Amino acid sequence: MADSDPALPTHSTIEPPAQPISRGRMVLLFLVMLVTAAGNTAMQSVMPSVGTALGVADVWISIAYTWSALLWVIFAPIWARRSDRRGRKAMMAIGLLGFIASFALCGLVLMFGLWGAMSAATTLIFFAAARSLYGGFGSAAPPAVQAYVASRTPRAERTQAMALIASSFGLGTVIGPALAPLLIFPATGLVGPFFAFALVGVAVLVALRLRLPDDTPSYAARGQVIAAPFSANSNPSVAREEDGEERAHGVAAATGPEDIPDLSWRDRRLRPWLVAGLLGGHAQAATLGIIGFFILDRLGLRDDPAGGTGPIGLILMCGAIATLLAQWGLIPMLKLGPRASTLWGMALAMVGVLVFSVAQNLHTIALGFAVASMGFGLYRPGFTAGASLAVTRAEQGQIGGIVASVNGAAYIVAPAAGVWLYGHHQWIGFAAICVLGAAVFVVGWRSLQADETLEARD
Repeated sequence: MADSDPALPTHSTIEPPAQPISRGRMVLLFLVMLVTAAGNTAMQSVMPSVGTALGVADVWISIAYTWSALLWVIFAPIWARRSDRRGRKAMMAIGLLGFIASFALCGLVLMFGLWGAMSAATTLIFFAAARSLYGGFGSAAPPAVQAYVASRTPRAERTQAMALIASSFGLGTVIGPALAPLLIFPATGLVGPFFAFALVGVAVLVALRLRLPDDTPSYAARGQVIAAPFSANSNPSVAREEDGEERAHGVAAATGPEDIPDLSWRDRRLRPWLVAGLLGGHAQAATLGIIGFFILDRLGLRDDPAGGTGPIGLILMCGAIATLLAQWGLIPMLKLGPRASTLWGMALAMVGVLVFSVAQNLHTIALGFAVASMGFGLYRPGFTAGASLAVTRAEQGQIGGIVASVNGAAYIVAPAAGVWLYGHHQWIGFAAICVLGAAVFVVGWRSLQADETLEARD
């Protein structure tokens, strides 16, 4: 694939006209994000039961994800930069191939382990290796989808289009846990969701190759960070900031791919947002790491691993719906800016963690986890939008990769550490989560830019 289209000048003083994305192609891009989110949350629904059936300690199930999370941190920024230079469709295909291969191989490995063909230790080692394909290659898809939409959507419609793409991840987190118990077939057992979502991924990949035109970008990716589904009403400063920068710098909208600035993690504009993102991300990752095992313990389902998939899926689905309610409802309705959303979201998350930590039945666990998820649903868009607003329009492609890396970094240590602390005593695990949440609130209160300051940048 050529690096640039000879019909379009690489350095123009005017942003090239964006070719509108048809409804059918937007649905396809939506599905690329949806299937990966749904597949991963479906996997999260069944893995506590799989680990119990294999007879391994809970912490080893969490550790099996570590290598994949580390690869995500390393490769997400690389794929983000490569999508700016080499074309977005190719990067989406790489991401889907990574997802498909990872899920199919994970399913096969776990199936052999559950059949007794391999020891539990060998099963987890091969599972971790297969899972790493998603961390290394699956991380190519999200930045590419964001860049494709941003580079082909008129500025007036860009915020709405980016919010739609961001919502696909949220919707996937609802669909995955809802479908997981239904995908446990007699022939495949607990690993049925792995094969089912791998097949769905194949269908989406075929449609992508046949229905989405190649793109050869002539300027950097634009638009909001994918993980920040702020609507135009709740975050209007993004569009105004972009317009202001273009007026001030003249060529910002038409900079060639080779002129994209290198954005450092140590950038002073980003530092407080990234610290808040790392601390809060670890709190959320530890919560998600613990919740499945906590449900099995509190509801007395350790002796019936397959019976645990339904309650786990139900509670994860409640949490996902609460997250969407926060992002699609509360943030636009309350017009929360990044700082307010980050701080109050984390405070609400801590209340939810305390509620479900003392719960004794399914209803109260679901209620507490929903409250915690609503808080995290406020916090994460606040962090991602704040990081996006802290940098210029030309740096949006790279900030997307950095934010993805921060999100992935939380899953390197936090789930396993949270489960390990929980295994020693559940109160230690929950106390560690609350300490991290309190640290976000303190750091954010002292260091994050006020929402009025961010909105004044036009």
